[in-house]
Amino acid sequence: MANPYRQIFAVKGTLGFTLAGLVSRLPLSMMGIGIITMLAQSRGSYGLAGGVAAAFTLASALLAPQVSRLVDRFGQSRILPLATVLSILGTSALLASTHWRAPDWTLFVFAILAGCTPSMSAMTRARWTELYRGRPALKTAFSLESVFDEICFIVGPPIAVGLSVGLFPEAGPLAAAVFLAVGVTAFVLQKGTEPPVILAETMAPGSVLRYPALRVLIVALAGMGVIVGTIDVVSVAFAEAEGRPAAASLVLSLYALGSCIAGLAFGAVRLGLPLPKLFLIGAGMTAASTLPLLFVGGIGSLATMMFVSGVFFAPTMIVALSIGEIAVPPSKLTEGLTWLTTGLGVGVAAGAAVSGAVVARFGVQAGFTIALAAGALIVGAAFWGFRRLGRIEGDGAMARTSEVASRTPVQN
Repeated sequence: MANPYRQIFAVKGTLGFTLAGLVSRLPLSMMGIGIITMLAQSRGSYGLAGGVAAAFTLASALLAPQVSRLVDRFGQSRILPLATVLSILGTSALLASTHWRAPDWTLFVFAILAGCTPSMSAMTRARWTELYRGRPALKTAFSLESVFDEICFIVGPPIAVGLSVGLFPEAGPLAAAVFLAVGVTAFVLQKGTEPPVILAETMAPGSVLRYPALRVLIVALAGMGVIVGTIDVVSVAFAEAEGRPAAASLVLSLYALGSCIAGLAFGAVRLGLPLPKLFLIGAGMTAASTLPLLFVGGIGSLATMMFVSGVFFAPTMIVALSIGEIAVPPSKLTEGLTWLTTGLGVGVAAGAAVSGAVVARFGVQAGFTIALAAGALIVGAAFWGFRRLGRIEGDGAMARTSEVASRTPVQN
């Protein structure tokens, strides 16, 4: 049997933009924890560090879809360098303000500017979509991208923390800026796989948020993000309560490992079920996997349950992004995919904040109820939007037909 992952790289240029995309998305997983580590060391305040990191995260969530909208309008090679330069300028100013102890308000301003980071996971998925739209290979490519996302969030934070602690406080965010500059430069230089720009007069009007199916997916992915954020915080708190704080890294690694394995396996198989039904099943299994967390009795059982929970995360995410690809017109593809990952990111931040407050007031075990509530949100969104999701294939086909004639090469 042919290896589906080898087949998707048969097209010239696919390996190059995939590797460049992998490098350029590392900064997103490095900046938040890098800012916290940097300011905790240099200013001695976790409150200030957390506030500045939150400003960066919120800015990224709000600005990334706007950057992607411009990419859909003008092309990757025009917009990505501009957004990257703004982000690097903001990061550089943030590091300088930290080093020379500028007023605290400057840290927030420059963190917001640094948040102008483009969503490189959406950019790479847009290229895969252009190559394999409507073919089974696209699911395989999206599966691989989801695994890369997991790898970045496994590898990125330790790199940022290690550099800031081992070298100097600003080293972690500085490395993130270097990765972004190198990765985006390599990415935009590969013009052979860049999606063509659609003529402005034939682009679908308005924001992608007007499409009901996309709103359903954003809500569901926000719920999945809440689960991830809750698991991050509560796992650390649980391990500390057990007197084994170092075990938290193992628990979280098993969660990511389960997700990676499932993502790779899911991308290699061909399932005959419609995407909306697959999403409904995935939402149900993701929610069900949170129930055993209420009965965790020790580190061993927690690690096992985390691995199982991770198994259902990646396939559900892959199906959601696959639906998102056909839920919006091609002229809005990058913006649509970015809103989905933004929903996930906002959910992670919200889950971490809420579960942290719950753990502080009611204890570790109560923190798992946040994951349970998020699971209910995912299932509710999936059921509520099932009919809307079921209509997207026809709507998406009509949108693609109406826009295909308007495609023109990117003008540089």
